[in-house]
Amino acid sequence: MTAAAIDAPFSPGLAGVVAAETAISLVDGANGVLLYRGYPIVEVVRTGTYGAVLDLLLTGEWHAHATLEPAPVPADVLTALRLLPPGTHPMDALRTAVSAWGAMHRIAWPPTAEQARELIAFAPSALAAFARLRQGLEPVSPQPGLDLASAFLQQLHDAAPDPATARALEAYLMACAEHGLNASTFAARVIVATRSDLASTIVGAIGALKGPLHGGAPAEVLGQLDEIGSVDRAEAWARDRLGRRELIMGFGHRVYRAYDPRAAALRVVAEHLPQRPPWLDLAIGAEEVILRVFAEVKPNRVIKTNVEFYAAAVLQGVGLTPDLFPAVFGIARMAGWSAHAIEQAAVDKIIRPEARYVGPAARHLPGA
Repeated sequence: MTAAAIDAPFSPGLAGVVAAETAISLVDGANGVLLYRGYPIVEVVRTGTYGAVLDLLLTGEWHAHATLEPAPVPADVLTALRLLPPGTHPMDALRTAVSAWGAMHRIAWPPTAEQARELIAFAPSALAAFARLRQGLEPVSPQPGLDLASAFLQQLHDAAPDPATARALEAYLMACAEHGLNASTFAARVIVATRSDLASTIVGAIGALKGPLHGGAPAEVLGQLDEIGSVDRAEAWARDRLGRRELIMGFGHRVYRAYDPRAAALRVVAEHLPQRPPWLDLAIGAEEVILRVFAEVKPNRVIKTNVEFYAAAVLQGVGLTPDLFPAVFGIARMAGWSAHAIEQAAVDKIIRPEARYVGPAARHLPGA
């Protein structure tokens, strides 16, 4: 096919282009609705477990009290993590762990729910192990009987967390497990559509999520709250930021034109943390002020709170350092990535869009 024969309209970033049909989730941005296999996200977070969400996304079946038993880090994966410099970004460490796991297992295509469960069971342990290794501490094995969120915090801090703190992290994992055809999920579907294996698919998705336009916003929210300092300074800060045409992270979304339902679910969780950090009151007060300023300064745009704003509150509230936020987001999203990989593999058709050539016309090399 020649360039002149490609008459399809060009959509930068594929905006508005339907590239897949899915039964996994519905993201209704206009009405602020997110459904996992038909179930509202607020109900899922309030009543379920991450294990239940994983089963739901992978198989379509809902078992409210399902758990996923955490697995220790395989020896070969731990060896790879020990070789990383202490300054390695946690996202790179997570990507390395999954890649090493895939090389060790040599898993076959097509991806399966069993492969996904095995991968997701060890991934939090690998991240916790790296977080300890970079501090000069030895990794800790998961305690029997803990769920995935509890075991991650236990391995990170070498102490079992209180149930409310673990539940807050589990709520975050559930709320961020799946969100339609976002950049990393699309990357996952492109990779698995070539009949590549699940480990390669997840590695590619992690790479996409590492970009600050996709997975880095919660950590930036904390920096903003530090700059604001107190609720009475929030209005001046927001007006100055908007006056300089700078982004305010945690507000606005590519899809949502209403309040992000994941943010609503996480705000409830954050408000009930057993050791509510002092800046959570700042976050709640600043949110109300910033939304009012947006409404005054940008009256023609609907800008509401998105999930990153309260994700920051929850993740810091359970004792994570900001540089771990994107990697924990990646662990949460592995459920959705895996479900999409299985769904795309069933289609078994390579994803191969066209590109419109805009370079020079045909010409000859000098002297040819």
